[in-house]
Amino acid sequence: MTPPITKNLMIINGILFMAMMVGERWNFDLNQLLGLHFVLASNFQPFQLLTYMFMHANITHIFFNMFSLWMFGRIIESVLGGKRFLIFYLLCGIIAGISQEIVQLISYYAQGLNNYEMVNLGTHSMPMSQFLSTWTTIGASGCVYGVLVAYGMLFPNERVLLLIPPIPMKAKYMIAGFIALELIVALGASGDSVAHFAHLGGAAAGWLLIRRYKKKEQERYSGFTTWEEYEPEKKSFKQKVHDFFSKKERPETEKPQDKPEEVSPEELNHILEKIKRSGYESLTAEEKEKLFRR
Repeated sequence: MTPPITKNLMIINGILFMAMMVGERWNFDLNQLLGLHFVLASNFQPFQLLTYMFMHANITHIFFNMFSLWMFGRIIESVLGGKRFLIFYLLCGIIAGISQEIVQLISYYAQGLNNYEMVNLGTHSMPMSQFLSTWTTIGASGCVYGVLVAYGMLFPNERVLLLIPPIPMKAKYMIAGFIALELIVALGASGDSVAHFAHLGGAAAGWLLIRRYKKKEQERYSGFTTWEEYEPEKKSFKQKVHDFFSKKERPETEKPQDKPEEVSPEELNHILEKIKRSGYESLTAEEKEKLFRR
């Protein structure tokens, strides 16, 4: 079952892709409005840092991004919770867009384009202001790279089957390979239309955000020795109230209860594996009690 945030993100991307195709029939380019333009271009708008990540160039572009989001995003959402996953996803996309803007700005001044009023494209010349308006970034790839990095950090030893070639490998090696390839291609100045630095920016954002998240959760659940021993859940308000009152000192007349039996490592591993497979809500009341037993 696909959790709500991942599902709704896929739906929004799909709706805007269909709207773009309909717009093309009426000679209206939605990407020109919602795509992320170069910061010095006349058609740049700050809101494009948010909207560009929901736009795509063609069916292949949106298919691979949405397939990756469905494959890995639903797992990350089950770990972070819906609200935190949405914030994580959007922040990765925004930072990816900013990264691309910074690289474009450096390229603009490094090539001395600020000294030219016209650009020679071989077949014709174009005013510089019009040329800069063609520097447009679209796609959810920056967000997806953040999600991929999150998966690699939270489930480093899980085996993932690559599509091309169909080779199973551990998530940490697959993600590291993707990042290394992106870096090589980006520095190689291949001249393609792919926003490689946006991918790298999204990956860096994902690494920083998950690193911070893991640190906070490790401090919160200090009873576990390593992160791999626990995958966090979001407590309900009812559970928080229960925890608060359970910490109150008992009256002196109340007889102390027997200390509960300790949970064996085998039982704990079984519970954590069940969370990984089916989510926290699949646990029985007894398993939930054992999970938080000290």
